[in-house]
Amino acid sequence: MEATTLTQPTPAVAEKHLVKKVLIICARGTLEDVYAALVMANGALMEGMEAKMFFTFFGLDAIRKEKQDHLHTATVGNPAIPIPTMVGGLPGMEALASAMMRKEMDKLDIPPVSEFMEMIVAGGGEIYACKLAADMFKLEREDLIDDLVDIITVGDMYALAEGDGTQIIFI
Repeated sequence: MEATTLTQPTPAVAEKHLVKKVLIICARGTLEDVYAALVMANGALMEGMEAKMFFTFFGLDAIRKEKQDHLHTATVGNPAIPIPTMVGGLPGMEALASAMMRKEMDKLDIPPVSEFMEMIVAGGGEIYACKLAADMFKLEREDLIDDLVDIITVGDMYALAEGDGTQIIFI
């Protein structure tokens, strides 16, 4: 078997394939899923890319004023949690797991969701809500964060992804 040597792309090829914009879709409202989306959006902005975030279904909890800083870590049905599902379903386990997660995040100086979103917006990122999900959960504009650009349809969300060098990331 002959070995293949990988080479670095020429500058022209690298420029052609450079990611210029990310559209991050967050459909789940767990602490770990929302932070994954926020970290990725922030990282894109720090690398000089455009970052647009679209929150749908339970991901809307991340942009609901009353819930955004009170998200939880799922202990039931989460294969990454090293406890049996039966134990994870006991009263208080979700709150305990969430508190432990927040404690570790505090040690790393990771800001709360609301502050993290303010940083993303200040860095040029944009935050959108899904119209269908907002209608389904009977949410009004005033229920959502002030930094929200708009409540948009899925078609509008796809329009945000227009242009060369766009990546869509679903969380």
